[in-house]
Amino acid sequence: VKLAFRLPPGLTAETARANLNKLIVDQPADYNAKVTVENVFAGAGWNAPTLPEWLEGAADKASQDFFGKGAAGMGEGGSIPFIGFLGEMFPEARFIITGVLGPNANAHGPNEFLHIPMTKKLICCVSHILAEHNNH
Repeated sequence: VKLAFRLPPGLTAETARANLNKLIVDQPADYNAKVTVENVFAGAGWNAPTLPEWLEGAADKASQDFFGKGAAGMGEGGSIPFIGFLGEMFPEARFIITGVLGPNANAHGPNEFLHIPMTKKLICCVSHILAEHNNH
């Protein structure tokens, strides 16, 4: 059985691994089954700092201009462990992390694709935010 877990910010990968072992490996298994945990890759969650007003405003305006709706944020813990590493390396930086998940994009599937109209709008949004950064 292959399992994948998303870790919330504040929970270290080491703690999660230890808790997993306590819950699964260290408990008696039914039918004398042997349970092991192997090939573990663990990335800690990351808690994004609050965006400065100008950046939040720029993202919201860009979203309104190109999508007709305000910007929305969504936290997913350790979905992209690399971002946590960047946050540690550049603690004063603020990130706008985005991607294209248009209709039926099938993210990370064998037939994943970019929805071109959605991609063009996203490129416009990012360009707007970068221009606002230059003006800030």
